[in-house]
Amino acid sequence: MLTTAIHAERSEENLTTASRLFLALMKQDGGARSLVLALSEVFPWVRHLDDEEVREFTVELLDALSDAAELGARDAVHRAIVSWRATARINADPEQLRGALRPLGDVDLGPVEVHE
Repeated sequence: MLTTAIHAERSEENLTTASRLFLALMKQDGGARSLVLALSEVFPWVRHLDDEEVREFTVELLDALSDAAELGARDAVHRAIVSWRATARINADPEQLRGALRPLGDVDLGPVEVHE
């Protein structure tokens, strides 16, 4: 059990270090550009995102990594990746994109449940 606790602590320390390093790079013009370019190698589907979406994904991913490192909110990273990959998937399919951009108008989508 002690080995597992030490391993978990080191993994968290590594995540915190990587997160802080990426955030520091984002503050540098060349670093930000390098991170955005690296995204296409790590996540090939970003080619289906426009420039603004890539920027938003980068910021959201870095924020999620920071939350995971600093707050233990590891699901935030998964949510950011999954949601932006879904956006890329829709952008890659012209028919889905048209459907997603179509105004709903006066369509009744049914009752909404509020969970507190």
